[in-house]
Amino acid sequence: QVHLVESGGGLVQAGGSLRLSCAASGSIFSINAMGWYRHAPGKQRELVATISHPGGTTNYAGSVKGRFTISRDNAKNTMYLQMNSLKSGDTAVYYCTAFMAAAQYWGQGTQVTVSS
Repeated sequence: QVHLVESGGGLVQAGGSLRLSCAASGSIFSINAMGWYRHAPGKQRELVATISHPGGTTNYAGSVKGRFTISRDNAKNTMYLQMNSLKSGDTAVYYCTAFMAAAQYWGQGTQVTVSS
């Protein structure tokens, strides 16, 4: 089992920045990759970014490429999502996720609201 706790969401003006954090605990050694999803009202859930473990290979949705950066600090068992040049369309609940061979774990989500 893996326990994920997100933090760092909030209200920001368009053009601003936020950094989300996801602290992982439990069977971390079994994680193959981690990522961030977001879910906005009336829209489908979107996979925003992923980072492999332990290699650190990253992938991004086209909607955030060049603005968002996913990273991880293995010593702290924490993953980050640095979000720059935020737009109103980035408003959503952001969820941290961990991919394992036979399971996927989720955090509780953190709200990001971008005001225009």
